[in-house]
Formats: sequence, structure tokens, C-alpha cells
Amino acid sequence: MEEFRSAIMGRMFVILGILFLLPTALLVQLVRINFIEGEGLRELWNKQAITEIAIPAERGSIYDRNGTLLATNTVDYKMAIDPKVPGMTQAKLDCVLVTLGRTSGKGKAYYESILNNAPSWSRYVVMEKNMNGMQKEELAKLGIRGVILEENYRRSYTFGSLAAHTMGFVNHEMRGRIGLESHYDNELRGVDGVQQVRKDVFQRVFEYVGAPKKLPIEGYDLHTTINASIQAILEDELQVGVQRYQANYGTGIIMEPTTGEILAMANYPSYNPNVPGDINEENRRNFAIADLVEPGSTFKLVTAIAAVEQGVIKENELFKTPKNGAVQIHGLTLRDHDPLGTINFEEVIQQSSNVATAEIAMRLDNDTFYQYARNLGFGTPTHIDLAGEQGGRMAKPFEWSLVSLPWMSHGYELLSTPLQTTQAYAAFANRGDLMRPYLVKAITNSNGKIVEQFHPTHIRRVAKAKTLDKLYPVFESVVSDSGTGDLAQIPGLRIAGKTGTAKKVVKGLYSNRYRGSFVGFFPLEAPKYVIYIMLDEPKPVGYGGYTAGPIFKQVALRIAGLDQDLQRQLVQYDSYDKTYAIAPSLLGLSPEQAKELLKSLYIPFEMQGNGDWIVKQQPAPGDTIFSKTRLYLKVKPKIGLLNPHKDPKSVLNVTDTKEIERIELPDMRGMSMRTAHSMLAELGLKTKRIGSGTIYAQFPIAGDYMSPGRTVTLKGKARSFEQISGKTEGEQ
Repeated sequence: MEEFRSAIMGRMFVILGILFLLPTALLVQLVRINFIEGEGLRELWNKQAITEIAIPAERGSIYDRNGTLLATNTVDYKMAIDPKVPGMTQAKLDCVLVTLGRTSGKGKAYYESILNNAPSWSRYVVMEKNMNGMQKEELAKLGIRGVILEENYRRSYTFGSLAAHTMGFVNHEMRGRIGLESHYDNELRGVDGVQQVRKDVFQRVFEYVGAPKKLPIEGYDLHTTINASIQAILEDELQVGVQRYQANYGTGIIMEPTTGEILAMANYPSYNPNVPGDINEENRRNFAIADLVEPGSTFKLVTAIAAVEQGVIKENELFKTPKNGAVQIHGLTLRDHDPLGTINFEEVIQQSSNVATAEIAMRLDNDTFYQYARNLGFGTPTHIDLAGEQGGRMAKPFEWSLVSLPWMSHGYELLSTPLQTTQAYAAFANRGDLMRPYLVKAITNSNGKIVEQFHPTHIRRVAKAKTLDKLYPVFESVVSDSGTGDLAQIPGLRIAGKTGTAKKVVKGLYSNRYRGSFVGFFPLEAPKYVIYIMLDEPKPVGYGGYTAGPIFKQVALRIAGLDQDLQRQLVQYDSYDKTYAIAPSLLGLSPEQAKELLKSLYIPFEMQGNGDWIVKQQPAPGDTIFSKTRLYLKVKPKIGLLNPHKDPKSVLNVTDTKEIERIELPDMRGMSMRTAHSMLAELGLKTKRIGSGTIYAQFPIAGDYMSPGRTVTLKGKARSFEQISGKTEGEQ
């Protein structure tokens, strides 16, 4: 019994000992946590509960030369609700939802469904991602805790697609991708700030009083050389030209020759940098600086300067070109666009003789010719302040073949960008001083203080002034009744320039596809504007004088309307109405009718194809035509016979090779409704007419094939009195 009692007492002492040890252990742990390891544990807690978030810097704005805002930032708001925040009642929730529904126009029920479909434990339910400032203010006025408003900055381009290829755009992180946005990204972006915040277990972010904060530094503003009005003119006329001549795309540049400032740069098709993802990537390329092309006859400027300065042309020398317009050079045939006979040096440039130009160039040695080309900026980048510029390609003389010099003399066997050609003609206009093209004149901070200023940069002299003085009248004659650039002339305004027509290389071989270009400057007495226009594969003819030339003219006329000195000069010229006529509409006429009409008007013409109808003409109906302007007419037959096994356009599903009658639709845009109706009736087709007057749209489109008896829809609109009469504003 005694032993049993001793055992029980022993166990009780053990239990009591353990009970006394527990408080001691707890006390030891408290001492360890608070004093021995306390600092480290507190630091670990801070790291887990406190974090830093960036305060985005506002991106700088972009202005044109006159202070017009081209690119800036707009702010919208993301709105979320914490339905479980202390103090949130159903009445308050209803108030928020009603306000949201009223300001957005979506109604309370729309937002109720979002809230009801959210997880029951959610304390961050996004209701709107792109809320405007007015909605934000309405919600802020409620003063309800649990309404979470977050700012989102977005890049906004004030005039949409205006100068899109120059501006570029930004990505979702507000980083510049192309254009000025990319080249000056560091200056525009600014420096983000930093703010300390707390996070709870649900990773929600909360501000707290006294948290350290580093404010952001706003991005700098760019003040460009772009003239928004001239930019709009260039884009407008380029679009009209590309559509009229059915080109793949068009490029235009306007530059101030004495400074190198770019007044306008455009491509069509274009894109809207506010939504750059809505169009294919190819349309975002800036062809003016990234498109490497053979410049064609615009490059004859190099040959002319080198030949005159080196004295390889005799005074009053005549150049005899072959009767058929073609000559053999080391086994290769070089042709002129037309047989030109015996011509002097001015006529070589004026009428763009490849044969005579090659003869002149071959009097120079390779190194000399190469050096003049390099002096004018070919083969090297212009170093314009834009991302994505190509430097061009021009082989060294030791890499040339026997035919390189004669072919380079008129713009083949080398690649250049439109900007390089523009820069070369700007140097010509600037009496031999080559200037670096640039787009930004100044960088300022948010207070308007100049941070950095850019000035015109002189690169080199390309030729002696006396050489260029001899060449100015030569290149002025290009824009005359006898020159290839006659469609670019503006009576009362002296223009010097050059046309260019270059065959395109397709799959390694020269094709019958062309690039047509025209580059010129005015006024010749004191040049202020250099304008370059290029169209890729214009139709029906590829000649630069017939396609790019008229676009140049329209751009120059509208610029002159903005320039008081030029406007006064044109007003003083009183014989403007005696120098041109309006191209008649020949569409839908038979070849015999067209011939009779053109002969009575003394208008030279050329017909292409065989058939019954005139389906295309160039210049287009209503265009200005000058003396000796040749009209190009395309003729097609009434009915085409197609074998569906040979022609992919036929949609007939047949198993034999019997030829089935199908009708190829002509292009009836520009025809009168009556003429088009008569033509379709003779072709065996029915007509549905919408409107009257001149046709501006048709369905199916030209080139489609239809069976006899089907219906073609034509849309027409009446021409204004000014179009019908040929009068313009201010005429009597």
C-alpha cells in the first residue's frame, strides 16, 4: 500500500513540475522574440506587409511647329467595389450601382449581374475598366467607402491618322514603338515615382499615412518641324492620287531646303495610332525612310551635276539618239521611252533620255561618278531623328560591272530611300549645301523651359554654285510644255524638278510593274519647298510625269494658298486660264468615237488593247491637261470567253473544257449613268441605278465576271455647277 501511495505522489510531482515549466517556457519565448530575435522578425514582417508600387510619370506631349498639339495623354479610370468593407450596406451598394448605371447608360441591372456573378469571398470586383472623368466625379461625390478608383493613362493622337508614320505609337506599357515616339522615348517617358503601400493577406493594396513617396518626373515635350496644315494637304492629295491611279501605296515628303526641316511626311494607306492594332503591320511602315527603291530618272541629277562640273559636255553639244530609241551597251539593250532624235543637253534632261544620259555618264570615270553620288547623300543614311531609317545601298566602284555606270546614270543598280532623293534635291535647291533632315526643333520640360534645342546641320557642299546656276534652267524646263513633268507646272510659279519611272524587280527579274515619282522645288528664285511624290505600281501607265506629277501640282497649289508671298505671285499672273484644258470623259465610248473627239480637240492620245469600249483613261476625266499632254486609253472587248480550267476567276464548276461565255465587267466609275447603262445593255447585263449623274461606285467591281442577264448596281451623283462649267471660285 505504501508503495502504491509513493508511486501516485511521484506522478503528481512530475505533473506539477511540467505545469511550473510551461510559464517558464512561455516567458523564455517572449524574451527571445522581443529582445533576442525581435529586430530580425520585425524586419521580416515589414517585408511581407509593405511593398513599393510605381507612380507612372506622365508622358510628354508632341507639338507641330506652330504649337498645335499632335500627341498627348488622356486619363480614364478603372472602378471596382469591395462589397465586404466595414460599413457597406445594401442601400449604399444600390446607390453606387444606380449612379454607375445612370452615368454609363447601361442601367443598374447590368452592374448587379456583375456583382452577383462575382465569387462570394471577393473583395475586389471590377465594374468598369474605361470610365471617363465625369463618371469618376459622380462616384467620388458619393463618398462611399469601398468604391475603388484607379487612374489609367492612355496616349491620345489629337488628329487620328495625321502624321501617323512620323508620330509612331506606344505599346500597352506606354513605351514608344516607331517614329518619334520610339526615337525620343527616353525624353518623352520621364521617370516613374515610387510609393510605399501595405498589402493584406488577399494581396490588396492600401495606402497608409506617412508612407515614403518619391514623386514622378514628367516626360519632356517635343516641338517638331511639322506643319500640321501642310501635312494634312499632303495626306489628302496623296490619298486621292493613290486611289485615282490604283497604286499599291504612295509616299510623300515636303522639306525646307535651306534648313533641312521636314514640313510633312506621309504614306498612304495609313493607320490610326490611337488603335494601331486595327490594321496590318505593313501599313505602319514608314516607306519614306524604310523603302529601298531604285530611284529611276530622278537620279539623273547626279549625272547632270557631275558632267557639268567635270566639263565633259561641250557647249551647244548635240546628242544623236537611235531612230528606234534603243542602243546596245556591252550586250544589254538600253531604251528611251520614245525615239527622241538629235537633242541638246537641256533636252536630254527635259525629255529624260536614258540613252543620252548613259553616253554622258560614260565620259566620267567610275570613282568620280561614285563620289558625286555619295556627296549628294546616296548610299548613306540621312541620320534623320526617326527610328527605322534604311541607309540605302550603292556598290563601290571596284564592284561594278561594265554596264554599272550607264545604268546607274539613270537610277538603276542602286537602292535609295525617298528621303535620300528628297535630301539630294534639297541640296540642289540650296545652291549646293547639303543639310541633315530633322523633325524636332526643341525639347522642353512641363514648365515650357527649353531643355535642348536643335539647329540646322550643314553636312557638306555637293557642287559649285556656278555649276548649279547652269542646271537650274535645265531642270525648270522639265516642268514645261515640252518636258516630261508638264502636268506638274503651275503658271505663275517657277518650278524645277525631275520625273522618275523605274521598273520593279519581281522574283529577281525586272518586270512591267513600275514606280512613278516626281521631285521638285519652288519658287525657283528662292526655293522654300521641296516636294517628293512616289506611287508604287500606278495604273494604267507607270510614268512619274503622268501620275506623281499631278499630285505634286495639287500639293504645291494648296501650299501656295497658305503662303502669302506665293499667293500674291499667283494672283498677279493673269494668263492662267489660257494654258490648260480639262480632260474630257471618254469612258464608255467606242475607239472610233474617242478618236474623232480627241482629234477635234487636238489632244494627242495612245490606245492600248483591242475591243469595243474605252474602259480606262489617263489623265482621268476632269483632270487638268496641258498642251502636248498625251491621253492614254485602255480598250476592252464587250464579251470575254473563258475556259474555267484555265482562268482562276471563273467560278463555274464544269468537268469538260467547253468554253463558256462570261462577261468581264469594265470600270464604269467616272462614266455618265446613261453611257454605262447603254454599255451594260449591249453586253447583255441588267442595270440597277441608285442616284443619277456620274458613277462613283459599282457592284460587282471592275474585273469581276458575270453571266449574261445578271444585274449590275451603279451608284451615281450629280456633279456640281463648278465641275460642269469648269469654273472655279473667283472666276467670272
